[in-house]
Amino acid sequence: MSGSIVLFGPPGAGKGTQAEIIVEMTGKPQVSTGDMLRSAVSQGTELGLEAKTYMESGQLVPDQVIIGLIEGRLNEPDASNGVLFDGFPRTIPQAEALAGITEVSAVISIEVPDEDIVNRIVGRRMDPETGEIYHVSFKPPPPEVEGRLIQRKDDNEDTVRSRLAAYYEQTKPLGDWYGNMGILAIVDGTGSIQDVSQSVANAVRSLWG
Repeated sequence: MSGSIVLFGPPGAGKGTQAEIIVEMTGKPQVSTGDMLRSAVSQGTELGLEAKTYMESGQLVPDQVIIGLIEGRLNEPDASNGVLFDGFPRTIPQAEALAGITEVSAVISIEVPDEDIVNRIVGRRMDPETGEIYHVSFKPPPPEVEGRLIQRKDDNEDTVRSRLAAYYEQTKPLGDWYGNMGILAIVDGTGSIQDVSQSVANAVRSLWG
């Protein structure tokens, strides 16, 4: 199937895990705008230098810079049949700009209730020595590392609820936008990783026809 796939959902919905499933199923490379920005900045490209001025002053990188980076990525050989966008677009103007440079043929929205999201993120703990992520309920750490685990500063309830509010205001409307095109599948993200993966796989197959 040609055309790109968009994967979106609230923070903590498990998009990273499910993106791996989609990549495995479709062979489409995963594209993260955050990774592209960091790479462009480190390589000192024209767009990277432009992005750096915004990032260093604490401003959001403008959509046209992001779209420029994506356009460059889509010209690479492995993207000839489309890519998997993880975390982009976040707004309807971004989706409109994206439609101008690539065909989006399938959109997967992972939905999880707010309280589940809060519990998932607030319960995260990180091992500062290895970078391994644990969870107080879902993935308890072994006793030998428990004492050195930390909670990342963004993994607190106030920050999570603020991020959720931004998601509902900016990104959730994409569901209706893509839904009107008939290319949206909504997946319940509350089950086990295996259950959600199966639902995502079924959604991809159904949209591909």
